[in-house]
Amino acid sequence: MFLEIVTPEKTLYSNDVKYVNIPGSNGKFGVLKNHAPVISTMQKGQIKVVEKDDKELFFDVNGGVVEVLKNNIIVLAKL
Repeated sequence: MFLEIVTPEKTLYSNDVKYVNIPGSNGKFGVLKNHAPVISTMQKGQIKVVEKDDKELFFDVNGGVVEVLKNNIIVLAKL
């Protein structure tokens, strides 16, 4: 699954990942391979990324929008 986290200024992250946890407006939700399509707004919180080698990364966001479609995740984040 491919994840891209972008802001209006730059791309924060772009890589293949195993798992992503998103701070959705209605609560946190996780995304694994072959997840159903979804578009959601995000609240202030932390995006957790688990890479293919199980390395964990965290990105603090102040909101934004996420789209999950065909194993591609695009996060438009406010910092």
